[in-house]
Order: sequence, then C-alpha cells, then structure tokens
Amino acid sequence: MAESRFVAASDGLKLHALDYGDSRSPLLPVVCLPGLSRTAEDFTPLATALAKDRRVLALDLRGRGRSGYDRDPKNYNIAVETDDVITVMTALAVGPAIFVGTSRGGLVAMTLATKRVDLIAGVVLNDVGPVVDTTGVMRIQSYVGKLRQPASYEEGAEILRDISDNQFPNLTEADWLAAAKRAWREERGRLVVTYDPALTHTLETVSPDTPFPTLWAEFDAMGEVPLMVVHGANSDILSAATVTAMQARRPDMEVLVVPDQGHAPLLSDARTIAAIAAFAAKCDAVRAASH
Repeated sequence: MAESRFVAASDGLKLHALDYGDSRSPLLPVVCLPGLSRTAEDFTPLATALAKDRRVLALDLRGRGRSGYDRDPKNYNIAVETDDVITVMTALAVGPAIFVGTSRGGLVAMTLATKRVDLIAGVVLNDVGPVVDTTGVMRIQSYVGKLRQPASYEEGAEILRDISDNQFPNLTEADWLAAAKRAWREERGRLVVTYDPALTHTLETVSPDTPFPTLWAEFDAMGEVPLMVVHGANSDILSAATVTAMQARRPDMEVLVVPDQGHAPLLSDARTIAAIAAFAAKCDAVRAASH
C-alpha cells in the first residue's frame, strides 16, 4: 500500500505524492511522473510491482489529483513543474532516482536533466520524445478541460472509449471503467475530472502551424544516464521516425514497443512491467559500478 505525502511547493502550493515501498532499500528509488491531465494513480500496477524491493514515488503534478490547483494557469508549465519535482524529492529525501515519465511527465524528466542531472540515475520515457507530434497534441487539445460531465462512471467509460478506442482497441469494459475511475472522482454527489480544467492553457499555443517546441537539448542532457523508451505502436504523439532519431543519438537506448496500445501505454501488463523492472536493475548495476 502507498502512503500519501504532501509537500509545499516553493510558492506554497500543496503537492501530493504516493509513496510506496521501503525508504531504507539500498536499491535506487523510482519517481513516476504522469501525463498532462493524468494522476499518480496511473502508476499503481507498476509502482506496486517495483515497490517489492525498492522505494517508488508517484507524483501528482500541480493542478492534478490531490495536489493543489494553481490560481494562475500560467504556472502550469514544464519549468515550474520541474522545480516542483525537485522540491518534492528534496523534502522526501529521494534521489538520485530512476524516472518513469509518461508523456508530459517525460518532458519534465528531460527538463530536469538540464537543471539537476545529479538527481537522475536513469529515465524511462513513456511514449514521448524530443519531438511531440502535432496530430496527437491536437487530439488531446480537443478534449482536455472539455469533457462533458458523466452521470456515472459507466457513462464516463463510454466517453473515454469514444475518444481513445482507436488508440486502445483491445481494452475491455472493465479496463474502460477503471480508466473512468482514474479520470473522474465524486464530489458532492457528482463526478468531476481529476485535474484543473485550466490546464487547457498549456496547449493554447499549439496548432498545425505552431508545433510543440522540440527538446533535443533536453534529450541530449540525459546523455550520461541509462535510457529506455516505451513506445505505443498506435501512438499519435511519438512517431517511429522520432524513435529512430533518438536511437541515432543514443544507440544504447532500450526500446520497448507495446502492441495494440497508443498514447500512452498503460504500463500495467506483465511484459512492460518486467521490462521496466529489468531496466531498473540495470540502473542499479551502473550506479554501483560508478561508485
């Protein structure tokens, strides 16, 4: 079971994290960073598995989950969120760590490498890279902060299936229902999304004519740490061409393609969890050899 931790950001905003495993473990801890409108709950299967022998911290970035909502939507930016990660790690005495960053969480992990690479012992980028495909961003832009309010979790499951069925064709009714229970929570007898709708601010400047800025400098800043990318075969955010370009810069980068999943892979199947666990053990060995 995870324990909820609350830390004050540098501006006083409440930040929440789920803390799994034994903080005294000699193995490297893992820090999980979710996607744009996602929460720490996305990592429950992975975190539970990894926490059998190491500490795992899954964060709710500001404006998501049980973290506070910022009165100024301009603070929903990668630079501020990266500083928040540093604050939480410092407060909870975590680090250096292996980062598992899904989508925006991966962009935060790459940005962290430019600020505090000493905190990074390895990175798993879950379906994200230095080039973010505009097609996928426009799809996400079409629904973040704009979903209709469902009357039940079952209706929420149908809403999510309508949005993402082409990305995840093999999910069951139970899978979609579980996804709905992560996407909405009950407040005063009604279901509300588990993020601040003002997060739409982060996507306002992206259009087919104005793509998301590339992060090759941030990617290159991870050059000295073990790196793995999990790529959803159906993804419209991370292209095969971008993965190839990443491999050209980092021939040692591990690549795991997840069939029948798009953006972003759920990190809940046995094959993916085993691959990330093996990567974490590799990071342990690299760290031990360098000290």
